[in-house]
Amino acid sequence: MTSTTRLTVAQALVRFLSAQYTERDGVRQRLISATWGVFGHGNVAGIGQALVEYGAVMPYHQGRNEQAMVHAAVGYARQSNRLSTHAVTTSIGPGATNLVTGAALATVNHLPVLLLPGDIFATRPADPVLQQLEVPYAGDVSVNDCLRPVSRYFDRITRPEALIPSALQAMRVLTDPVETGAVTLALPQDVQAEAYDWPDDLFAERTWVVRRPGADPTELAEAVRAIRAARRPLVIAGGGVHHSRAEEALAEFAEATRIPVASTQAGKGSLRFDHPQDVGGVGHTGTATADELARTADLVIGVGTRYTDFTTASGTLFAGDGVRFLNLNIAPYDGHKLAGAPLIADARSGLMELTAALDMHAYQVPASYVTEYTEDKERWEQRVDACYEADEPDVRPTQPQVLGVLDALVDESDVIINAAGSLPGDLHKLWRTRSRDQYHLEYGYSCMGYEIPAAIGVKLAAPERHVWALVGDGTYLMMPTEIVTAVQEGIAIKVLLVQNHGYASIGGLSEETGAERFGTAYRHRAEDGTFTGAPLPVDLAANAASLGMRVLRAKTVSDLREALAEARTADTPTCVYVETQTADTVSGAPPAQAWWDVPVAETATRASTVKARELYERHVSTRRRHL
Repeated sequence: MTSTTRLTVAQALVRFLSAQYTERDGVRQRLISATWGVFGHGNVAGIGQALVEYGAVMPYHQGRNEQAMVHAAVGYARQSNRLSTHAVTTSIGPGATNLVTGAALATVNHLPVLLLPGDIFATRPADPVLQQLEVPYAGDVSVNDCLRPVSRYFDRITRPEALIPSALQAMRVLTDPVETGAVTLALPQDVQAEAYDWPDDLFAERTWVVRRPGADPTELAEAVRAIRAARRPLVIAGGGVHHSRAEEALAEFAEATRIPVASTQAGKGSLRFDHPQDVGGVGHTGTATADELARTADLVIGVGTRYTDFTTASGTLFAGDGVRFLNLNIAPYDGHKLAGAPLIADARSGLMELTAALDMHAYQVPASYVTEYTEDKERWEQRVDACYEADEPDVRPTQPQVLGVLDALVDESDVIINAAGSLPGDLHKLWRTRSRDQYHLEYGYSCMGYEIPAAIGVKLAAPERHVWALVGDGTYLMMPTEIVTAVQEGIAIKVLLVQNHGYASIGGLSEETGAERFGTAYRHRAEDGTFTGAPLPVDLAANAASLGMRVLRAKTVSDLREALAEARTADTPTCVYVETQTADTVSGAPPAQAWWDVPVAETATRASTVKARELYERHVSTRRRHL
């Protein structure tokens, strides 16, 4: 007879989660290493009580905003190479719907997170209950159904015994390198507290092996033929390189073949900035070196990339006659993009197989090609130096100079986190990445408010690292709440808060598209009704201090050097606040080296829009369908 233990659904779930492990390359670790939670009537007596009951085996973190808790879990998961993550529990109603943005971010970026929102009563003792959405045509719909399209797996546990297959499926998806993303188990509040006799085998330790599939021999042979025939190949390294821990394999491949390597936002750092084959970021926010190589490449080798519009310059970047694509990707969906030859495999396994196969043929690109991209890279580095240089240390810095001061301070142990605004473009072009996981840009969803909670997650995963959240004023105002969490738990993140009085990135884009920076500045209304008056008297440094964070104010480049150095050694959460020059313009970094498609009004009376439309039509005419 199978032995059983009588527990509530919530207690059983917490016990089950505490016994789940992942293993890859012989390394084993907890899959769900902690749970974040904000409690309300929809989860306090269920999951909340279970976390008290099993506090010894399931650590708990107190969040302030449900979206931010997901960001923290995602930051932790990325720093943990997707092998470990956190769960997030909320009440019903707004607590649950606040998860949607974080869930979308996790799923878009293929990063695992387990969501446990409370739900309305399964037994329906009263109808409606507090915070219930009434849907006249469907009695089984709740606000949690908003999470379906942004979850890789979704289930509503309406009976205790339904938890068993659903929990196992949830773990399968979280640990699948192809399918992983947000996983949602919606938990009706009555079912959470209901008792059931659970088979003890459910709580036995279970290890989920994260696969490293190799390449199909036919696809591998075709890939080798394509590379051997190429004279100007270019590797595009995406986030899959990092997820697979394929950085060393990529370096060996690049060194053996001397093929240059450009990187997406997610893939930056796949090679160190000073590696001979690294040519920097590619696409709309890329370097001139990488983008020119992309325009003239005859073979583009995508490794772990989704080929987003920023990478492809909205279909205009890869302009070479007869250019073809070879896509090494663990996901068949991505492996077949741009009509490329697929090489469906784990990034590390596939690169190692490619290197071995090409070594048999002693393949290398022509020496003239190496000389070309090496000299171009040197010229670009000179442009970076010019952006970083501050001839007058006693004046307010530009945004690139802020990055330059930080760049001069950090080493391999620092992690730089950013997600939205003008900073991603500057960082992709300018930042000199020193380690495989130093550059942490969330640009798949580019979610304002991600940086501070993600920094907490990264610091929890790597407490020995210096973790910097780079935040503009617009992003800071979206979600500063988790500063309180960092202070409460003594998580010594560093926040570099850049004040430029508005949405600098979108202000520049607005001007380029003929919208004349409408609604992008943080200013008082002028007499004509526009927001063009004096800057708002908002003191974000004082706000951060009011939340308990130590704040260092920097007015000049010299001040900034001292403040950043002091913050780096701090063992408490510390913010460096700096106001940059050119508050009404974009950062002053080199302009975009490739186009990005943001449609411009086809008809308008304003001259700025008419001019922008003419330029837009010229760019659109260069778009290619790679078939």
